[in-house]
Amino acid sequence: MKILVTGSTGYIGKRLIPILINEGHDVICAVRDKFRVDKNYLEDEHISIVEADFLNAETLQNIPKDIDVAYYLIHSMSNTSQDFEKLEAKCAINFKNYFETTKVKQVIYLSGITNDAYLSKHLQSRKNVEELLESEHYALTIFKAGIIVGSGSSSFEIIRDLVEKLPVMVAPKWLNTKTQPLAVRDVLSFLSGAKGKEILYNKSFDIFGPEVLTYKQMLLKFAEIRGLKRYILTVPVMTPKLSSYWLYFVTSTSYKLASSLVDSMGVQIIGEKSDINAVLDVHPITYQEAVELAFEKIEQNSIVSSWKDSMVSSGRLQKSIHKYVNVPKYGCFRDYKERKVVDMERTINRIWSIGGSTGWYYGTYLWKIRGYMDKLFGGIGLRRGRTHVSTLDAGDALDFWRVIFSDRKERKLLLYAEMKLPGEAWLEFKIEDGLLKQTATFRPRGLAGRLYWYSVLPFHWFIFNGMINKLIEVD
Repeated sequence: MKILVTGSTGYIGKRLIPILINEGHDVICAVRDKFRVDKNYLEDEHISIVEADFLNAETLQNIPKDIDVAYYLIHSMSNTSQDFEKLEAKCAINFKNYFETTKVKQVIYLSGITNDAYLSKHLQSRKNVEELLESEHYALTIFKAGIIVGSGSSSFEIIRDLVEKLPVMVAPKWLNTKTQPLAVRDVLSFLSGAKGKEILYNKSFDIFGPEVLTYKQMLLKFAEIRGLKRYILTVPVMTPKLSSYWLYFVTSTSYKLASSLVDSMGVQIIGEKSDINAVLDVHPITYQEAVELAFEKIEQNSIVSSWKDSMVSSGRLQKSIHKYVNVPKYGCFRDYKERKVVDMERTINRIWSIGGSTGWYYGTYLWKIRGYMDKLFGGIGLRRGRTHVSTLDAGDALDFWRVIFSDRKERKLLLYAEMKLPGEAWLEFKIEDGLLKQTATFRPRGLAGRLYWYSVLPFHWFIFNGMINKLIEVD
């Protein structure tokens, strides 16, 4: 089959593509920014990359018309726009209008369970998309999932943050809301198994795990699996806004995403039973098994995708990352340093392992203080860490940076700052002619930007000197 995957750089899309390839299909990845695509895709003869922005109908002409199956995986938990629902609706309408001109036989959409009288803003938006995607030209198959649990998923990482950081929690009453967590491996089994199955055409199915659990039970079970003793007290007086701040300051989520999650977590998510498990021969695993499998992936450093790498987790960068590749030269402040490289492989490995649990090699405590300050002012702080210990790809989140360019062969790594700043900042590492060249560039915005640069200049001298010295250090 020839299969299109939208949202192919997202959490589900990045995991679905290898499954489809292993099954022998040809996959077309529709992305807004080709710079974010896994480099391995470019070398695979069974994968094609097309740039298409579903908010811009004209760009959809880049998608070939001889598609058999299309996966619609476009959705977001962002609250950055007041017209969020209109934007999601526009994407769905543009998708439908274009694909009604193609040969596509089936569209598969991953939505959310919406069987409650009251729906959160995001669940209502997904329900609207379901209706907008319906067409007489192609068959629509809808899978409606609840909480998805897996290494790198937002629900898994937020629960992990809460459990591992707080021995005692005074938590909002929505922790008593019931849900049916589903392992990401089972979500992928449903999605991959549905393609081409006419029995599923023009039908909708709730997909969910075998247990009904409250968020409180999920937290306590998570703690039990990790061998931790935790105490949780739920209080009825915590408003949605206070709940959002509670999640924001304790976990790695942004405030806007925390607000969206609080809105959704107040809604009970219980799926309606059907015969879909038997039809596709999928037998969902328990929450405990899902958590244990997630930690196996983490320990093996084999996390395929993470919600933190989504642009939703960004506090600043909204456009395609290639727009940030060319670092400005004029009207900027620069801190440039270079050192001779003695052990090339060791230095490259250190550069590509920077941040996250490794730290920043020198003055890491100062980086942490900067992260705390950023968090206090509504930024993302350092809590996102990094998805992989030693691998960085364009588009990856790295503490409060975003990877803009990463090529070990070219020996160049470029980062863009997503912290709260009165301006824009880049940090570049490049090895040329046996020299490591480290450049911090800051483009100030107004007087505040200039005052900021001069106020942190003394700290930069110590931090950037110490960091480059550690990068080229030989044991």
